[in-house]
Amino acid sequence: MSNTVNTINPFTEKTIQEYQLLSLDEANQAVDAAHECFESWRNSSLEIRQVLANKLASIFEEQKEEIAQLMTDEMGKVKAQGYQEIELCAAICRYSAEIAESNLASEKREFDQGEAIISYQPVGVILGIQPWNFPLYQVIRYSITNIIAGNTTVLKHASNVFGMAQKIQDMYEEAGFPKNCYQSLIIDGETSSKLIEHDKIRGVTFTGSDEIGKSVAEKAGKLAKKTVLELGSNDAFLVLDDADIELAIEACVKGRVINNGETCVSAKRFIVTEKNYDAFKEGFCKAMSDLKVGDPNDEDSDLGPMARKDLRDELHEQVKASIENGANAEIGGSIPERDGFFYPPTVLTNVKPGMPAYDDELFGPVASLIKVANDEEAIQVANDSRYGLGGGIFSKDTDKAIKIATERFDTGMVNINGYALAQPNLPFGGVKDSGYGREHGGFGMREFVNIKTVMVMS
Repeated sequence: MSNTVNTINPFTEKTIQEYQLLSLDEANQAVDAAHECFESWRNSSLEIRQVLANKLASIFEEQKEEIAQLMTDEMGKVKAQGYQEIELCAAICRYSAEIAESNLASEKREFDQGEAIISYQPVGVILGIQPWNFPLYQVIRYSITNIIAGNTTVLKHASNVFGMAQKIQDMYEEAGFPKNCYQSLIIDGETSSKLIEHDKIRGVTFTGSDEIGKSVAEKAGKLAKKTVLELGSNDAFLVLDDADIELAIEACVKGRVINNGETCVSAKRFIVTEKNYDAFKEGFCKAMSDLKVGDPNDEDSDLGPMARKDLRDELHEQVKASIENGANAEIGGSIPERDGFFYPPTVLTNVKPGMPAYDDELFGPVASLIKVANDEEAIQVANDSRYGLGGGIFSKDTDKAIKIATERFDTGMVNINGYALAQPNLPFGGVKDSGYGREHGGFGMREFVNIKTVMVMS
């Protein structure tokens, strides 16, 4: 196996840079260094951690042009959306700093024999294994909360965004965090899997496919190490009988193609009642057809290339398999003859169980339209998935939509009458094969701490 990796620009198909992979011994030494840093960092004042987190946010903003360009070059993100990702990361740093004192403060509770103190103590080195699709955000959302909590972190980033991995470490150190408090390890998947066994790794957080995520959880579980998993999904968006169709079309197109369609929590299955199906299909197909696919550096591009050739080819195989099993491609469905790893906006209809478009996650600009008889069937079909990350409901009766969302929609998150990505102050995570644990909203800060009880007898 080669010990070097090349990053490739998905628009030009040209090599950006070659990286030398660390050996397992070198990676283990990095974990040792992270643990040594932890022994002092855990005793640093919360005020210092808050100041440094806010400084990191400012560095993101100061260097936004360089960061956004790196995203565009390495994984094809439309540059305007890169700026949005940077703004989100700055907000996460500031929000985490703001709520840290209340989230980590000790609590007092009485018990029969006296008074107890409940404290939230850091546990050590947290290993993050993160994907390429939001190359800054995925890393910051787990690392900054853990570092503010007093842990230290090591990251295995996706190999096609190693430039961003190195950039993140540079920015942490520029902000003033001590050396080895945060480290980006240039390693492959096999090495990161072996790192789980390191006795100084106290927890693992993983974002990616459900198949690999389950193997990570199995390995960590055998060693009694906690994991947080944010896995794939096949999010359903319900267009109910009383939906505002124009609003639904606009939000659903945005939800399907944001980040070139390569988002775990993007809209993927569109479940539309018979009453609205024809109107929705016509408007949705037109809106998807009108999208501009092109250079992600251009201000007027709606879609750039997919991040890698193998990902584009895998998506196309899923589309072909669905069509072979009876689905219809209303638009798109073929690989264009042009440079770059592009895939066209694609809309599949007549989607049924047993097709990849129904059962699996299609990670790209492909939408699955499913016609149902009524609202009740829409709910049943939405829940007929092994995934449960996010979803959406369109209805003019907001109270009804809220009741469905809270009581009957088997997901971790639900949008009502719109589409929104992660928010710093709201929990993010899923159920079923989409994983477990939560990030954001203060919840992530307590995922990897020792919730310690001290009983004082009186």
